[in-house]
Amino acid sequence: MKLLENQTAIVTGASRGIGTGIAQLLAELGANVAFTYLSSEAKAKELEAELHAKGVKAKAYHSDASDYKAAEQLITDVLTEFGKIDILVNNAGITKDGLLMRMSEEQFDAVIKANLKSVFNMTKAVQRPMLKERKGSIINITSVVGIRGNAGQSNYSASKAGIIGFTKSIALELGSRNIRCNAVAPGFIETEMTAALDEKVVAGWRDGIPLKRGGTALDVANAVAFLASPMSSYITGQVLQVCGGMLT
Repeated sequence: MKLLENQTAIVTGASRGIGTGIAQLLAELGANVAFTYLSSEAKAKELEAELHAKGVKAKAYHSDASDYKAAEQLITDVLTEFGKIDILVNNAGITKDGLLMRMSEEQFDAVIKANLKSVFNMTKAVQRPMLKERKGSIINITSVVGIRGNAGQSNYSASKAGIIGFTKSIALELGSRNIRCNAVAPGFIETEMTAALDEKVVAGWRDGIPLKRGGTALDVANAVAFLASPMSSYITGQVLQVCGGMLT
């Protein structure tokens, strides 16, 4: 029997990067996967077909997690299609980097809405079916930047730090109902976005990491799978750093 067999997972923002890696691994471990996308429809349909090929049920939903009503509707739709929700992975997020002196109010608000408000929306919407089943695992993707900060990313850092505080609070609220809530904090993860960066810059980042390499989407997905599975049944309210030792 596979580790997550007969489980149903929702992964937000899964049409690329870390989200895709998470959806792929959860499906390989036997979970049925519902996932959201905003703009990359072709990639979403491609991923949906790939997950189906792993022998699980999968469906892509065009949905904006930062929209409260859209999040509620998504949970309703997934329950109708899949029957239950065991795992929620709040992965959707954006960046709009810039030094504070040049950062606009729109840049700040957009990142807080996409990264932090989306976690509130989805968690609030999914808690009712999880409370009814008296079980569930909620995993929020934060960042090492939410722990230590980063120049030029005050909006992103604030959103990711907010996710950590939210995660710990929800763990306290829902723990008595056997619903766990944890966070995963990736460090420098190499995706198609980082592939476009100057190789010398990337090499410099790698040199500053104790393990001397950037992480992969699979590295993050492995941490998510652990927190989604019964192997972490006594773990809640924690932040698991996947950063190669960048933060110690």
